[in-house]
This record gives sequence, structure tokens and C-alpha cells, in this order.
Amino acid sequence: MPVPNSMYSRAILLVAVLTASGCAPGDRPDILALATAGTGGVYYVLGGSIAELWSRELPELEFVAEVTGGSVENLSLLLGGDVQVAFSMGTSAYEVFHATGSFSEREPAQVLALTALYPNVLHLVTVEGTGVETLADLVGRRVSVGAPGSGTEVAARTLLEGNGITYDDFRPQRLNFNETASALRDGNIDAGFLSAGTPTSAIMDLATARSMRLVPIGMAEVENTSVLDPTVSRDFFPPGTYPGQESEVETLSTPNLLVVRADMSEELVYDLTKTLFAVRAELAGVHPAARHISVEYTLEVSPIPLHPGAVRYFIEAGYEVPDRLILSP
Repeated sequence: MPVPNSMYSRAILLVAVLTASGCAPGDRPDILALATAGTGGVYYVLGGSIAELWSRELPELEFVAEVTGGSVENLSLLLGGDVQVAFSMGTSAYEVFHATGSFSEREPAQVLALTALYPNVLHLVTVEGTGVETLADLVGRRVSVGAPGSGTEVAARTLLEGNGITYDDFRPQRLNFNETASALRDGNIDAGFLSAGTPTSAIMDLATARSMRLVPIGMAEVENTSVLDPTVSRDFFPPGTYPGQESEVETLSTPNLLVVRADMSEELVYDLTKTLFAVRAELAGVHPAARHISVEYTLEVSPIPLHPGAVRYFIEAGYEVPDRLILSP
């Protein structure tokens, strides 16, 4: 499990190691940082375990898991060479690869996928008594849209924009997972967005303290969103995903990915990919979301091309990688 650290102290340590060894960001350093997210989500839980298992299986390397604001921040850190591997929701990975959205001023194709992990499911959460029953009911309310630099805020803004709602229509608050759950519990907000694998601990904790409800996001709302974000698709919370949730609830999701810089060495990415798939049974024991990890899932849902090191592993494992996931020279 990861231990919360100062981003600055870890960054200083990493820069010192890279400088001492003469490594550029694309080379094979002795210490690698994995950017996760806040402590209330699945990125944090799985990221710490992945770093631990990579360190165990690749003893010549040491991995550290970083607590961050989420996908957008993770990709900025990756592009800057401050981390070597990052969690990202598909929406943000698509944007950085194509140099659109939050990354419109960057060069395209600087980031490639190592693998897809599991669906990043958009939660719109409220509690009894707020009167929030639909997406339209957010108008005039106090709503958490996610932490700055998070994939949650990207997902929330895209959903809202696709369905004709802007931040001017309600009172937005930029809170992380744990802060959103606490604010809902204490009655300081009426609803909150969280984009994460299921179940996520912040919502589980909320459900033990208050009568929590998931607000449905219907098929028409998903279709409106997909016009702006081609990585999203219709999804569902099965009954019993969270305490007190007796019925299936509609929503949308985008795949979660592990991503690396395009200039990372093919050999290193091959080793990371091969090792990740060798330990996936252990990861599934850490969190149920990891049960989705498979080559088949990656080849089906990845919205950006794979790094050549990952392509090499998948081909050696006997899979045919579609042309859309192979970066053209």
C-alpha cells in the first residue's frame, strides 16, 4: 500500500537520482514514480500495489507511488518527466495523445498506453433529502465537480456541457473524493461527482454514515456526452455495488489506462507490461476492479495506441494487435 508523501520531496529525490545517473526521462532509471490520485479512490489503492509488485519482480528497479490530483495532473507530470508511469482515464489520455482539450497546447502522440485496466465509472452521488433525482436537478445546487487537475472534473464538465449545463447554472466546488464524501455527509453540498472504479472507498464510507443515492445518467445523456468524448460508453452500477443500492443504476464510463511517455525504452515497457500481467491475480485480490485487467480488454477499449514495448509483449503472448493500436512510424 502506498504511503502519502510530499509530491515535492519525492520529485526532488527523483530528479537527484536521475541527474546523478545521467538518465533522461526516456532512459531506464533506478527509481521510477507512478502517479496515482487521491487516497479515496481506486488509483491510490491499486497504484501502491502495482509499485510494490513491480519493485518485487524487477529488483533492479525501485518504484514509488505518488499521491496526486488525478488524471490531468498525472499526464502533466508524465510529460514533464517528473513521473515515469501514470494512471489516466481514457478521456484525458485521448486528449493528450491528440493534443486537444486540457492538452491543446502540447505536441500530439507524446503519451502511449501500457495497458487498459478497468472501467472508470462516473458516479453522481447525493443523499436523501436534497431533492436531486436527475442531472437536470443540479441547476441551482451546490455540487462538487472533482479536485482541480482530476479526471473527475474533466468527466463532469464533459457530461454537463454535452447536456446543456454550465458551471454558471449551479455552485461548483472542486473537492477530492474524501472531501466530496465528507461534504455530502455533513450537508455542505447537494451532490458530487466521482469518476472511479467500483466500489470506491470514499462512497462506501459515505454509505455507512448517510442514506446515499446514485443519480442515474440515462442513455440519451450518455449519447450527448459521447459527441464530445468518443471514449465514453453506457455503463451500469449493478444492484448492491454500494450499501443500500437495491436496483441497477444507469451511468457512463471510460476505460482507465496505465500510460507512459512515447520515448520510454521499449525494453523497459516490455518488462513492465509482462510483469503486470504476471501479477494480475494478486492485484485482483487487492481490489475487485483489477479483475478487468486482461489483454482482451486492452485491445478492445484502449482509446490510444500502445507503446511498442506493450505491443511486443501482446504479440509474444499470442494476440493480434489491431492496427489502430500500433503507432505509425
